[in-house]
Amino acid sequence: MTDPHWLDEVEMRAWIGFVRTRDLIAAAVGRDSTRESNLTYVEYSVLAYLADAPDHLLTFAALAAKLEWSQSRLSHQITRMEKRGLVAREPIPDDARRTAARLTPHGAEVLTGAAPGHVRSVRRHMIDVLDRQQLAALADIYDTLLAHHRRSATES
Repeated sequence: MTDPHWLDEVEMRAWIGFVRTRDLIAAAVGRDSTRESNLTYVEYSVLAYLADAPDHLLTFAALAAKLEWSQSRLSHQITRMEKRGLVAREPIPDDARRTAARLTPHGAEVLTGAAPGHVRSVRRHMIDVLDRQQLAALADIYDTLLAHHRRSATES
């Protein structure tokens, strides 16, 4: 058995920096969202994906893939959001084994009201902290990482 290829100082700073800032920024945006619009970060994400979908409808499989969640986790989340009238479950007419989630008119109204505060929060906690060059570099880095992991997922 060989020793692992340990992270050097720069690699460790990059890894720990990513983990900590991702958690801190998501928590800060989530707190702002809950305080301003009574939507969690997760609920906002679900509503935003549904709002962008044709007819405001996505199969559970498609929505879970966009969120990078299991369908079981998504099902529990949709149940909670259904109780608040934000989304509705709909059967897929040509496949009784599949279900879709649809953004309700109430969910669309809540999302529309929450969006300005969400954008302000994202700007305050991330975007406006970086200059344009840093932001472009970060966007390029995330494009590279996302492409790598999506490619890996399809090859598995």
